[in-house]
Parts: sequence; structure tokens; C-alpha cells
Amino acid sequence: MGKPTGFMEHDRELPDRRPVAERLGDFREIYQPFPAEKLIAQASRCMDCGVPTCHAGCPLGNRIPDWNDAVYHQRWEEAYRQLSATNNFPEFTGRLCPAPCEEACVLAINAPAVTIEEIEKAIIEHAFAAGWVRPMPPPTRTGKQVAVVGSGPAGLACAAQLNTAGHRVVVYERDPQPGGLLRYGIPDFKLEKKILDRRLDLMEREGIRFATGVHIGVDLTAQELIATADAVVICSGATRPRDLPIAGRELSGIHQAMPFLKGQNQVLAGELAAAPISAKGRHVVVIGGGDTGSDCIGTCHRQGAASVTNFELLPKPGEGRPRGTPWPLWPMRLRTSSSHEEGGERHWAVLSKRFTGDAAGRIQTIETVDLRWIEASDRPSRFEEVTGSEKHWPADLVLLAMGFSGPETDTLVEHLDLELDARGNIRTHDYQTSAANIFAAGDARRGQSLIVWAISEGREAARAVDRHLMGRTALPEKPCCDLPPP
Repeated sequence: MGKPTGFMEHDRELPDRRPVAERLGDFREIYQPFPAEKLIAQASRCMDCGVPTCHAGCPLGNRIPDWNDAVYHQRWEEAYRQLSATNNFPEFTGRLCPAPCEEACVLAINAPAVTIEEIEKAIIEHAFAAGWVRPMPPPTRTGKQVAVVGSGPAGLACAAQLNTAGHRVVVYERDPQPGGLLRYGIPDFKLEKKILDRRLDLMEREGIRFATGVHIGVDLTAQELIATADAVVICSGATRPRDLPIAGRELSGIHQAMPFLKGQNQVLAGELAAAPISAKGRHVVVIGGGDTGSDCIGTCHRQGAASVTNFELLPKPGEGRPRGTPWPLWPMRLRTSSSHEEGGERHWAVLSKRFTGDAAGRIQTIETVDLRWIEASDRPSRFEEVTGSEKHWPADLVLLAMGFSGPETDTLVEHLDLELDARGNIRTHDYQTSAANIFAAGDARRGQSLIVWAISEGREAARAVDRHLMGRTALPEKPCCDLPPP
């Protein structure tokens, strides 16, 4: 722990966000600098809790009390060593993770949790500034080659660990640049791409090769891929979006969220001159209340939407911890993102019934009905439509942000005849698929999840591949202390 009385002396404090009017004029990250003395005070709030359940809340098993103590005593290099021992990319998780560790913090039982995520980001940024984050290629090579399909957080973590073990690693990415959703899905106001490029440059200097613009199963067959490597790891993500098959779905102006977000990111990267889907001057409806929906809302504001309305099927949660998810479990509580603060309307317990359009076949309105959710202790929750609650909403642009149903199966998965589980994800045993020498990790294996789970999956899959190739592995093992995933 840092200071025995720190949690009694200091309130939880986070960096200020840039004013809304200012940040809507650009796509830069939204947070102001946080003075070091304030960060040290926040680290001092980490308690001598005996059993640090933050470890269990973190899918990586991060040594949170250890680096909080080091930050409080201003031993920054020690804090960096502790942090990087379990997390390959704290500069990503420190910006993008919803921080299940904070919900599991002992202090969170009856007080605001320790600002774990902000301290994590500060440690890695301090380490980069001090020059401690340097390329560390392995001293020897094993002579084995591994192909990693997909360059999102799972693929990158898997590649980094396998490279550390001495294997030659090639990461295949179908998009023009590596990074997966980190580059093409996450808006720059949450993760500026210079942060991603800084890490990718480091990985290349350590000996990892990125083969971009290569769609496995299209540009390179599965058999051709297998012929190049001693093992293949599929980290292609869960990229099949859920659709909304209601009347009028064929109208133009109704889009999945990812093409919308990707187009804006490509404009900022200089890959496109203009966004193929724009919210400028439009009345936008975003269907889906999760992180992807929030990202769409923030992007619409910056593009100059006339209005933004957000629908969520589930009822509005309370701000406190629900009885059904006691500490230290992840609670389904009301969460307000920076994008929600920037404007627009949010509506809960709303069911979209049909889209209607004009004579040219373009979306004009959405018809909805309110829902009444009914809970019972002996059966799953169900809903009833509220009679007389029908509404019509103006909509020039509709964005579907309802999550993802699993990995694409019409290319690599089909060509390798891989077994799938009941949810449509790639079935594995110790990360190995039903095909010899083929492994899977991340959302392709477990379904849509958090970035911190993707990194954990990539690390664990690397251990399985290394053990498969060499008969043993010296790669670090994650502590077995996970709470149920959020």
C-alpha cells in the first residue's frame, strides 16, 4: 500500500475533460493533463486491504497494489516494471478499458474506488517519456514461425509474447494498416492513433512482421497460410454485427456502426478524402446503448449532426449497485460517457418496430413502442409492449450499434472446417481448435468482450502455442483468480 490513511485523506479525482465546445471541434483525446502530485495522492488511496480483489477483477491479474505503492513513493521505473509484467499494452487499456478492477476494489464497497485506470495510463506514459520502453528483441530464435491472423489487441498481445519466446511471428491484417478495431473502430477522441503507431513501431523493431492488406481466405488461402508456419493463431475478432430485421430495413440511410466509425477514422488517417457515411446536418438515431453506440454518438456530434437520439432496449439502470450483482462483481449500473455529456437524448426500454421512408427509398422516420420489463426470480426477464406508447421519430440516418454475434465464418473458419461452439465462436481446447496446429484467441474464441480480455486471451494463447511447439513454455502464466466476466 502507499499511505495507510490515504483513502481517508483524499477523494477520488480524475483529470478534467476539455470543454465540450472545444473538443467537439476536433477528434483529439478529451482529457486535460493531470498534475503528478494529484496522481500520487490518488495512488495513496490504495488500501492495505489484505485480499486485493482488484487482482480478480482484472482479467490480466495486474499487480495493482504493487504499482500503486511504487507510484506513491515515486519509484516510477519500478511501477513500470510491475505493470508491464502482466500487460503488454497499458497505454491502450489505460484509455479504453471499462476498468472492472475498479468495481472490484475493496474501497468501492462503501466509497469511490481507487483511480486504477488513470494511474495505469500515467505509469506507461511516464515510462515512454523516460525512455524505459525500448525494443527488446529476443536474444535467440527458436527456428519456429507462427502466423497470427488479425492485428487487434488479442493478435498483438499473442504476437508480442510469441516473439519474446523467440519465435518468428508474422501478423496478417486485411486492412491497409495494423491495429484492428484499435485503429478502425475506436474513435481518435478515445485513442489517438499516434499512441497505437508508437507501439506498433516498437513491435516491428523487436522483429515482428506485419503483412497488411492480406485477407486470409481471399488473398491467401488457408492452405497457403498453413504452409508458411509451424502454427497459426486466429485472432480475427467477433466481427459479425447484429442486425435489426424489421419492416423498412432495406431503406437507404440505415447502416451498421462499424462502417460509420471506420470511415471517419480513415478520413483522419488520410486514407479517404471524405467519410462515406456522414452525420452532418442529419437527424441521427443510434440504436444500442453500449460502448459502440457511445462512440457513434461522439462521432456524430463532431461531424455536425442536427440531432442525435439513442435507443436502448433494456430499462434504465440505477446509479447504484444492483442487488443482483453484489461487490466485487461487475454491476449493471448507469454509465454516462463523455459522448453522452456532449449532447443528444437517451431513451431506455424502447423497441424499434419499423422504418419508414420517402418515395426515393430513403429513411425518414422510425416507429417505436415503449416496453415494460417484467422480472421474476424463477425465469428470465421478459418485456411487454406498453399499449398506446407508439411514437414516430425523425431519422435521416440510423446507426445500428447492437453488438456482435461472433467471428466471420465464410472464409478461414469454413476453409479449415473448424468446429464452432453453441454461440457460433471457434471451439477450442487449451486454445487449440479442432484443426491440427491451428489456435484461436480473443473475441473469435470467446465472443464479443473487453479489450483487457482480448489481451489476456492473446497472452494465454501464446503460452499454449509455445508449449505446443517446444514441449514447454517459460512465458508467464496469468494468476487464476478471475471473477465472472462483465
